[in-house]
Amino acid sequence: MWRKRAVFILAACMVLLSVLLGRLAQIQLLQTENFTENGINLLEASVQQRSQEMVLDTGRGNFLDRHGNPLTHTYKPVLILFPFLANMEWDVKQVSDITGASEYALRHAVEQAKEPIAYGEPKPLELTSAQMDQINELQIPGVFAVDKKYHLLDNPAEQLIGITSMNKEVVQQRYPDKQLSEDTMVGVTGMEKSFDEFLLPEGNSKLVYHVDAIGGPLFGIDVKYVEPANPYYPVNIRTTLDHDIQELAEELTDKHEIKRGGLVLIDIETNSVLASVSRPVINKNNPFDEETGGSENLMVKQQIMGSIFKTVVAAAAIDYKLTDSSRLFDCSKTITGDPDLNYDHGMLNFNDSFARSCNNTFATLAKELKEIDPHILEEYAEKLSLTGGVGWHGDLYHLEDFHQLQDEEKGRVFLSEDAREDSNFVGLTGIGQHEVRATPIAVANMMAAIARGGKKEMVRVASGVEYKNHTSLLEFKEKSLAGDTLSPYTAINMQKLLREVVLDEEGTGRWFQNLPYAVAGKSGTAQTGAMSGGVELHNKWFAGYFPYEQPKYALVAVNLGVPANSGGVNPLFAELVEKLHAYDQEYN
Repeated sequence: MWRKRAVFILAACMVLLSVLLGRLAQIQLLQTENFTENGINLLEASVQQRSQEMVLDTGRGNFLDRHGNPLTHTYKPVLILFPFLANMEWDVKQVSDITGASEYALRHAVEQAKEPIAYGEPKPLELTSAQMDQINELQIPGVFAVDKKYHLLDNPAEQLIGITSMNKEVVQQRYPDKQLSEDTMVGVTGMEKSFDEFLLPEGNSKLVYHVDAIGGPLFGIDVKYVEPANPYYPVNIRTTLDHDIQELAEELTDKHEIKRGGLVLIDIETNSVLASVSRPVINKNNPFDEETGGSENLMVKQQIMGSIFKTVVAAAAIDYKLTDSSRLFDCSKTITGDPDLNYDHGMLNFNDSFARSCNNTFATLAKELKEIDPHILEEYAEKLSLTGGVGWHGDLYHLEDFHQLQDEEKGRVFLSEDAREDSNFVGLTGIGQHEVRATPIAVANMMAAIARGGKKEMVRVASGVEYKNHTSLLEFKEKSLAGDTLSPYTAINMQKLLREVVLDEEGTGRWFQNLPYAVAGKSGTAQTGAMSGGVELHNKWFAGYFPYEQPKYALVAVNLGVPANSGGVNPLFAELVEKLHAYDQEYN
């Protein structure tokens, strides 16, 4: 009987030992980087358990403005203290004398620390170069003066630059063939998302101190500096933004109380974005909330554009010879033929109709163009780059059809075949209503193309990718947009029409007559159909370029979802023109 019990106990022990050996193999050999359904990386966890570390730089790439100034981060010279100093004698007096921090404050900070700290955080004590040299010359174990990377909490052009997040599912889905840590930060919106593969870290730069199970020294008090093996990384994305102009644009947008909307400013010569502002600002606590999140860049999202679209109708009408100066349109009537109770302009010719934004004229012309060819309006919207997407794109190395603006939406003229065939809908289309949509950045690009004589180009938000030492990895060269363009003759006539909007004493742009730069442009007030407190909300626009004789800037300002009697963008547009003139005078 005892033999059977012994065999049973032995067998049970063998089974238990096999289970334990299997579990050990699973932990140490088979699932070291993806343990359990939670995907725990045991190797990383083991290293973290055996060490204390201060990460100085996560290794993710950075964004710079066109002059090389950082947009998303800054490096601060700080004092690093390790917690093991609490258990040893160290020359706290010399550190105090060099930094100006009291001995008590330094000792207290170390005693309270459970991991390495930058003294003074969240507002760390910033050292001078001389102080850093003096501290490091002391060679006190656990005391270092180093440059630590800090991400700016309120970085400029935050929606354009975008948001990063620690998301294991996105990492695995986006980069299945890369051996990336599960806590790798990845871009989820904006340029952070578009340029994510360039920005991925090669590894952290950090100070590491190995400890035993109770936090004591494992190999003495030797602290090691660890950095990625590749000296060229992380890379920098050199954007086309100008930090000073971007800061100015944001300040003015907020001053003029744009709650939902913003502006886009393009350098016409290089067709590059100098400033991009989208409001509301990002809610750091809940950026993806539909109502208050603010993470969406409204400058690359399609919007109802209203009378801005009359620019397209005018270009087509010029080419199809519908603009005889002797022809008059009844601008005392609405597009349905009823008396216009808001605008009684009387009989106007084509040029005056454009300057004063007569709806009946452009509804009539849209219907006539539709009878010639149902697709004319779409063709001219494409010629003016309103409908196809305008952000820079192309093949780069192993990246096919890379897009600088992955979040950009395309515009449209007609969404349904019924709208194209219905005369009433075509009339509404002619004044930028019904199904017409375009992004503010596409509207700005349209103005830049007209200012260049019809030549349309891709819009750049980045000019290149640079190695850590600022040498070039690749350039995003200026590129033309595919497709037909306006003829030089039509472009010149459009320039005159846009200038007349400002010069005409009853023009919708007369607000800008006395600015230091001569402005040409077009206004727009679009009905949205949305209501608030029994009042219909409108999108208000002004799009233009300046100086008229030697175009340098294309600018679009838009205020979305505001009542008809408030929320105009003219004051914002005008003040930014004035500030840009002063800026140019100062720096040129």
